[in-house]
Amino acid sequence: MAQKALLVLEDGAAFPCRAFAGSGEVKAEVCFNTAMTGYQEVLTDPSYRGQMVAMTYPLIGNYGANPEDVESARVQVSAFLVKEYIDFPSNFRSRQSLRSYLEEAGVMGVEGLDTRALTRHLRIGGAMQGVLSTEDLDPASLRKKANSGPGLVGVDLVREVTCPKAYRWLEGRPGPEIDLGGEFDPEAIWKGGAGGFKVVALDCGVKYNILRRLAARNLKVLVVPAFTPAEVIAKLQPDGLFLSNGPGDPEPVTYVVQCVRALMGRLPIFGICLGHQMIGQALGGKTYKLKFGHRGANQPVMDLATAKVEITSQNHGFCVDSASIEDPDVVMTHVNLNDRTLEGLSHKKLPLFCVQYHPEASPGPHDADYLFDRFVDLMRGGGLPSAA
Repeated sequence: MAQKALLVLEDGAAFPCRAFAGSGEVKAEVCFNTAMTGYQEVLTDPSYRGQMVAMTYPLIGNYGANPEDVESARVQVSAFLVKEYIDFPSNFRSRQSLRSYLEEAGVMGVEGLDTRALTRHLRIGGAMQGVLSTEDLDPASLRKKANSGPGLVGVDLVREVTCPKAYRWLEGRPGPEIDLGGEFDPEAIWKGGAGGFKVVALDCGVKYNILRRLAARNLKVLVVPAFTPAEVIAKLQPDGLFLSNGPGDPEPVTYVVQCVRALMGRLPIFGICLGHQMIGQALGGKTYKLKFGHRGANQPVMDLATAKVEITSQNHGFCVDSASIEDPDVVMTHVNLNDRTLEGLSHKKLPLFCVQYHPEASPGPHDADYLFDRFVDLMRGGGLPSAA
């Protein structure tokens, strides 16, 4: 018999449910994702660190889980909230049920939760801290716990998800760890693999499919910890620097901003999601928390250089305030058509650009995959489109 569970938000809203995987008690920010497929990619996306995720699509677990569809080496969400769990997957790629996948990871999954009511509540009231428990079913007690301790604002979650040591992305998977702490030979590090440009990817919580899309352009990719100093990156002599996605509030991740400032103008830079926010801060901008964030595979974004609208996949709760950037050479390149928030930046004189959304989304729309080609063109010296 399924174990009773209760989710209570910081404002006292309570959502009864039942556990289909694991048990215990979890406190985290509660958010929702509007994608119809891709729950395994959601579960393993490091950008969800510190959050429990509710899927708005009602049937979850239909196609099970497999080793190929992961975006990192572990399940990253704090808990998984669904309307109806399907315990009998039907897919030729399935290797196990979602239940066993979550239980192996030690992550609680609950079903029978009114995800439509929860989503509406968060859209109206904004993102909130919540406590999910199978041990304590007292709403007043759980509300008190939800209001205790810090939320995501001001907390550096990047250090929890970044790689401990550098590694090459080789043959579709992470290669052996590389120590960059002492003396090293750059030529030896780059030896082997693809024969194209050398790219250092600063890992703030990078998704594997980003690395796959870079490797698909015949690029040599070296993933380094987020706290890697600019002088170490410069010593590696890369042709380009990539700034990855990642979880939480960008403001406390000052070490990445300092690194970007030190390298701007010295080599081409491309950033996605949190990487976009890091570049925005390095250019003098400020970031702020969105009411309930953008999470899903159906966000419309306009490329202001072409007036083309892209349907994009997104996962972020913070945004760069375009009005806070005073440098006249900084150009807003993309805008979200739902709420007019900033979705992309470039610079008139420096070889850098960034987007808030995920052009590599898997599964998801491929409208923005051209941005990886733009990064390659920048490393060739082709520059950005003149309208940008």
